[in-house]
Amino acid sequence: MGTSVQVTPVCGVYNENPLSYLVSIDGFNFLIDCGWNDLFDPSLLQPLSKIASKIDAVLLSYPDTLHLGALPYAMKQLGLSAPIYSTEPVYRLGLLTMYDQYLARKQVSEFELFTLDDIDSAFQMVTRLTYSQNHHLSGKGEGIVIAPHVAGHLLGGTVWKITKDGEDVIYAVDLNHRKERHLNGTVLASFVRPAVLITDAYNALNNQPYRRGEKENEFGETIKKTLGAGGNVLLPVDTAGRVLELILILEQYWTDKSLNYPIFFLTYVASSTIDYIKSFLEWMSDSIAKSFEQNRENPFHLKHVTLLINKTELDNAPDGPKVVIASMASLEVGFSHDIFVEWASDTKNLVLFTDRGQFATLARILQADPPPKAVKVIMSKRVPLVGEELIAYEEEQNRIKKEETLKAALIKEESKASHGADVNVSDPMVIDVSKAHSSPDVAAQHGGKYRDILTDGFVPSSTSVAPMFPFYENASEWDDFGEVINPDDYVIKDEDMDQAGMHVGGNADGKFDDGSASLILDTKPSKVVSNELTVQVKCSLIYMDFEGRSDGRSIKSILSHVAPLKLVLVHGSAEATEHLKQHCLKHVCPHVYAPHIEETIDVTSDLCAYKVQLSERLMSNVLFKKLGDYEIAWVDAEVGKTENGMLSLLPCSKAAPTHRSVLVGDLKMADFKQFLSSKGIQVEFAGGALRCGEYVTLRKIGDASQKGGASGPQQILIEGPLCEDYYKIRDYLCSQFFLL
Repeated sequence: MGTSVQVTPVCGVYNENPLSYLVSIDGFNFLIDCGWNDLFDPSLLQPLSKIASKIDAVLLSYPDTLHLGALPYAMKQLGLSAPIYSTEPVYRLGLLTMYDQYLARKQVSEFELFTLDDIDSAFQMVTRLTYSQNHHLSGKGEGIVIAPHVAGHLLGGTVWKITKDGEDVIYAVDLNHRKERHLNGTVLASFVRPAVLITDAYNALNNQPYRRGEKENEFGETIKKTLGAGGNVLLPVDTAGRVLELILILEQYWTDKSLNYPIFFLTYVASSTIDYIKSFLEWMSDSIAKSFEQNRENPFHLKHVTLLINKTELDNAPDGPKVVIASMASLEVGFSHDIFVEWASDTKNLVLFTDRGQFATLARILQADPPPKAVKVIMSKRVPLVGEELIAYEEEQNRIKKEETLKAALIKEESKASHGADVNVSDPMVIDVSKAHSSPDVAAQHGGKYRDILTDGFVPSSTSVAPMFPFYENASEWDDFGEVINPDDYVIKDEDMDQAGMHVGGNADGKFDDGSASLILDTKPSKVVSNELTVQVKCSLIYMDFEGRSDGRSIKSILSHVAPLKLVLVHGSAEATEHLKQHCLKHVCPHVYAPHIEETIDVTSDLCAYKVQLSERLMSNVLFKKLGDYEIAWVDAEVGKTENGMLSLLPCSKAAPTHRSVLVGDLKMADFKQFLSSKGIQVEFAGGALRCGEYVTLRKIGDASQKGGASGPQQILIEGPLCEDYYKIRDYLCSQFFLL
């Protein structure tokens, strides 16, 4: 049998809940993604709590809450302690996302599910990998190789490839095959016939045509129209995900149209986000990398977007139409929530959604058709304690402090007692109690004073080891001026404070925003005051799809090309999941699964895999040819066994039969067209074929018997009369392949 593979959904199937899946490969348990939603409902993590302690490794695919939001809580409360793997952007931007989530909630609630320290502790476990880097696991995972590949959608987004004994398990969700301003498209189509493919059905029913130029122009015109009428525009966004694409679109549109309206990017970590993004150009699209190499242009040196890290700065901005890009996208908490409440009642204003809101959130409610005319929201803010509340708080803190002091004193006494028991018996103040009890006359032989101490009114307890309290000599060093002190013990480390400022929304100078500083540095007692409001929604509400996900038609096309042996569908509405399942059963592969929560499915490959050793006698006679990063050769051998019983390939005992020549390579017709043009041959595409000169035509034909078309062996037909051009082009064609 092949490599054993089991898949168990932990969260995110037949609905749009956060993503989290258990994938077991030969007993090694991967948790792929560890998401939570903006409601932070602990009940969603019940299935995860049952398996957290059994996880051997965690793989993270995107830096947003839906894919990694539960990580700090799981490591603090659920017993998750496995190593974590991600790309560098997912690590950095995921960290900032969780900071922003925590700070937004701490301002409006007594949020205790996790702290900033918990976030730091969780992300310290992350091992960062680069795209296409093969990472070999050790120990229990010996023989398993993991590698991240480009997924599109978000910066650092990952398609995970897990390989064991030559069989590939691919995890690819929330893909985007289209190239965008700051991201390349996914490379999923480059994988052919994996043993198992796990993908999502989120967009299976969305077949909207994509015209990037028209779509971006419509986006800009909609905003411009609102600003021109004297209104404000609110863009609720995530912390460090799709917002990057929106910022580049607005920057370009403002430059092209020479607009002067202010644009503000407002999150608790806005400055840190852009600072990190500037250093991630190698993870972005080819066009950005090329522009930087040639002109040293960094698109995230923003000219029109102003970074804000607290709402006070926005309130102090000049009056007039403005665009505010603010977190959170769900409108549940954060700056976007407060701004919406302020602006919703003005008919001139616009709230422009660029992705579907999470289920049961305020954003999703507002995206209903028709939108509600009024919504109830809870407005909360943190205020300092005063009067009787402050006195009661201080009394409670004093009581707690006294209890802690008493407890510390008891622990110290116990520590001293245990320390005393270890004192060297050569100490003249130490008396061996056991000997004193066993031989009471011994003391009398040493004189009256010892007898008086032990018998005249002083009875040592069973734990006593000395006739007086233990004395410990101070081991401090002294010089001519007194006790030597360490000045570092009395210095406040400014660099630590600066680093904390960077972590929670500071800029490169360690600048704190008011909210972050009050939460971390301010120890003044405070409380959260909440009240429910009914907001009259009179502003315009528009949804424009900038989610950065492939649509249903594209997903079906990619799946047909990849043609996995077994397909597992997750994350999507019940209707979308069932629709894609039926399509794939007809057009992709006969083994399609859509498991429910905590339902384990066995997707072990039906192929038989054997490990075979290449003998030295065989390898000494093989001639390799270089093919890209690989070396290839044709081998004729016989299967035998080594002394330890392992299968081995041995040289043939008799002459090997001749074989037909094999051409190895993957010819791109567009590349071959350029090659022929460089040789002076007139060439053009016509009717799906490549016309070369006047008489010769090339056609590329896939094996129709293989599902997925391009996944099988291909043929290139040369049509034309036998002439000089025919033979010349045939020779050029053969030169593009390796002959075995």
